[in-house]
Amino acid sequence: MPNSEPPGTAWVPSPPVGTVYDDLAAWVRAKAASGSALVRPGGWQFATLDPATSRRAAVLVLFGVRDGAEPPADATGPGREDLDILFLMRSASLSNHPGQVAFPGGAIDPGDADEGAAALREAQEETGLDPAGVDIVGMLPEVGLPVSNFLVTPVVAWWTEQSPVHAVDAAESEAVFRCPVGLLLDPDHRRTAVVRRDGFVSRTPAFVTPDAVIWGFTALLLDAMFDGLGWTRPWDRSQEIPAPL
Repeated sequence: MPNSEPPGTAWVPSPPVGTVYDDLAAWVRAKAASGSALVRPGGWQFATLDPATSRRAAVLVLFGVRDGAEPPADATGPGREDLDILFLMRSASLSNHPGQVAFPGGAIDPGDADEGAAALREAQEETGLDPAGVDIVGMLPEVGLPVSNFLVTPVVAWWTEQSPVHAVDAAESEAVFRCPVGLLLDPDHRRTAVVRRDGFVSRTPAFVTPDAVIWGFTALLLDAMFDGLGWTRPWDRSQEIPAPL
């Protein structure tokens, strides 16, 4: 899988006004204020979260203008089809979620000012991005991840000044890549990933990309965000694939 480099085009705007950025920011604010869950509880989890011992974590959901996107003729800024999202593939040697696609992120440390600072710190450590070029849009409600006993805050961000990214530590990440939002929304790239283990069946949304299959926790977050933003296009949930464990 190739590493991602900054786009060759000079069109890398600051957050625009009256565009998809505003829609994204408005939805994040409304979701955070609503107090409602981001991901509905369901039968996708193999374990139960232990609130007494769980740790807090943050992941960076970073939207950027994709390589090759053309400036809009009406100067309104990029649309959703012009965007991509940053992902990494976790090392196969890790004890938790080995080989899975994830958003950059990790545990919140005592020295982190907040969830946004933790997500940026982890993203810099994992992908080498420059946090100075990232604008924090807002934070979504925590989502429990029982298999590793974390409460995870998704931190939505906008890449205002893009920087090169790569897998910094092979022991942590095998690859870093950016996937176009348009591809993720394409019904032809949507599937349901299935895991069968000890008589239990877990089903999560999945996104089939040229770099990897995105499934599990990361796909659940993407699916919930796209549904909340009204971006989801109808897709056939009956098309099932084995989860790439």
